[in-house]
Amino acid sequence: MSSISEGSIIMCSASGANNDGDDVARKSANFHPTVWGDYFLSCCSVDDVAIIDACADEVEKLKEKVRNILNEVQNEPSKQLSLIDALQRLGVAYHFETEIEEALGQMFDGEIIQSFLQKKNLHDVALCFRLLRQQGYNVLTDIFAKFKDDNGKFESSLLVDVKGMLSLYDATHIRFHGENVLEEALIFTTTNLTSIMKSSPSFTCSPLGRQVQHSLEQPIYRGVPRLEARWYISLYQENNEMWSDSVSKLAKIDFKLVQTLHRQELSDISRWWKELEFASKLSFVRDRIVECYFWSVGVYFEPSYSLARVFLAKVTILTSIVDDIFDVYGTIEELKLFTDALERWDASCINQLPGYMKIFFQAILDEYEKMEEVMNKEGCPYHVHYAKEVMKDLARSYLVEAKWYSEGHVPKLDEYLRNGLISSAYYILPVSSLVGMGRIISKEDFEWMMSAPKLLRAASIMSRLYNDVCSHQFEQERGHVASAVECYMEEFGASKQETYREIHKMIEEAGKDVNEGCSNRSTTIPPRPLLIRILNFVRMLYLIYKYGDDTYTHSETRLKETVEFLFINPVDT
Repeated sequence: MSSISEGSIIMCSASGANNDGDDVARKSANFHPTVWGDYFLSCCSVDDVAIIDACADEVEKLKEKVRNILNEVQNEPSKQLSLIDALQRLGVAYHFETEIEEALGQMFDGEIIQSFLQKKNLHDVALCFRLLRQQGYNVLTDIFAKFKDDNGKFESSLLVDVKGMLSLYDATHIRFHGENVLEEALIFTTTNLTSIMKSSPSFTCSPLGRQVQHSLEQPIYRGVPRLEARWYISLYQENNEMWSDSVSKLAKIDFKLVQTLHRQELSDISRWWKELEFASKLSFVRDRIVECYFWSVGVYFEPSYSLARVFLAKVTILTSIVDDIFDVYGTIEELKLFTDALERWDASCINQLPGYMKIFFQAILDEYEKMEEVMNKEGCPYHVHYAKEVMKDLARSYLVEAKWYSEGHVPKLDEYLRNGLISSAYYILPVSSLVGMGRIISKEDFEWMMSAPKLLRAASIMSRLYNDVCSHQFEQERGHVASAVECYMEEFGASKQETYREIHKMIEEAGKDVNEGCSNRSTTIPPRPLLIRILNFVRMLYLIYKYGDDTYTHSETRLKETVEFLFINPVDT
């Protein structure tokens, strides 16, 4: 999450807005203010309750219709797969988790699917592969061998099968290590789909053409589910499947219903943030509460995760402030005091802190205590303990980097990344995201996360490397610890462009670790909802760093449009 715009050294009070000490030379990141003002404080209306009641009744009726359709197509694999794909793309699959799990499980274990996969229908085979692998089933890539010629190349006849190539392209993004056929398929489909889009302007305006264009920009498996649903809803109404009307209507009304809930949550969180007065009392930090809530919705949008979603949004903004204190404002001595206070997690530590840290440390204690009370009532008293521990870990990792910067130390890449697993914030946030998810998350699940499993390490490495590539130039201009870019260049004598290439390779390899980790059905720990949270955190990385910059820190352009698309713009029903 760490990223700094052009900054300078300024003279200001060590206490920020609370003048209680000598003037100290501090850095300034010159973060732009929030682009939202107080908009979301009053974005909800008295009509929202009526909207929720009306939509909820209609959703229940449509859900029953769709369940009946799922039953009707259970012996027709092609139709069954298309319907499941539509439900997932449209963001309503969470209503049918049991039915979808049973359907895909029967497909994987049954005889019907074996004969089905023998057919040379690229779309059906690739779609089946993707849906089963997304669900955690270990489908082998051998099923694509039939689409290659005697020279081991994909058959030229596939070039006219745009729908099939698109499905294959979508499937390639769930590839594991060593799956060369999917590496080849990615090159084959990307090259030819791009060529088709350039050579046929009329095709680009068709529903399939628009889907190809969107997938080339944002592969479905790497897309943030709620955003993908918002985009796909407008396209799906042109679909002519027998179930399209019912499914399309369900998607639109459900989106409206959930969007109303999200706006209510965002209004409550905005009010909490305004009451803290951090935008004025801690004027050096990024005022990004709306963007933090958006990040949380990217991790889980479903209504049942409301409690967890709100807590995660608050932890995300608190994490962002800790980042800014260590990166921008705090002196090395202040940072040691703050880290010690977090280690002890006791209100008596407040007196040892400078003024600006006092109000922030108290806010951390208050918020975690409130959530602890809620979790005790929910019968999950252990949840918040783990959230506290990862906050302590975060401060320790930031202090290590602050000391490196203070001493002018450029670590070896391995040393940097070991610490970067924590400082990337993709350790504290995934662990904290489990708080409030209810009893589906056990103490053993938290212990698994705290053991830093390969899946979580891969997500953290991706976060650290994406951030470093996109933000290191700004950070180095105003003074910052060496990033992975500088560490690699120093250790291996590489140029900046060579370093970028190697880091992007590392990101791709870590992405395969994520794919493999999320396709594990061999144990009950971790449960699938936990795996999906980590996967969605990774999907947020693809979005935030998609264009080579940090749209969280610089939120006034593309991210602003995305937030409007998701929370403000209505879906026509």
